[in-house]
Amino acid sequence: MPERTMPETVVSLSDLGRDALALAGGKAANLGELLRAGMPVPPGFCVTTAAYRAVARDPAVAAAIVRLAAVAATDAAGLAAGAAAVREALLVAPVPEAIAAACAAGYAGLGPQPRVAVRSSATAEDLPDASFAGQQDTILGVRGEAAVLAAVRRCWASLFTERAVAYRAPRGIDPRAVELAVVV
Repeated sequence: MPERTMPETVVSLSDLGRDALALAGGKAANLGELLRAGMPVPPGFCVTTAAYRAVARDPAVAAAIVRLAAVAATDAAGLAAGAAAVREALLVAPVPEAIAAACAAGYAGLGPQPRVAVRSSATAEDLPDASFAGQQDTILGVRGEAAVLAAVRRCWASLFTERAVAYRAPRGIDPRAVELAVVV
């Protein structure tokens, strides 16, 4: 049986372009395009949707997402409670060691303990009938490997804020189908 290769979980912004939307989200893909065009973009990296998926496979996270998916779009209290459960599960789910190490290496490559912005990079920012801009978190002034990983978790969890879930639910967007990359 052929060996399965794992998609990259952390990539340099300079390795991204518009073809990387599903892997890196709109913000990261566009930053990569700007770099390719020679624009002055600070160095950085992207924690890809593959990393999010790896953490979202945790049984507690997966179960919370399945429960949220079963809530009717008209049940505001149920959506809020379900969203909170997913956020809590994402904040404590184990991050695979390889992903944590890749994040640490990406951060170390930016220099000695720099302060960074950790920004959500959604795979569906704007669609013809919906705009998701600004619904996920950005954390500024983050310093240190552990703080960067904590901020990445916060970005993942922000995919399930009450506001974001309430916006997606009436549009029929299944919570099992959403993913998020993170730019550092």
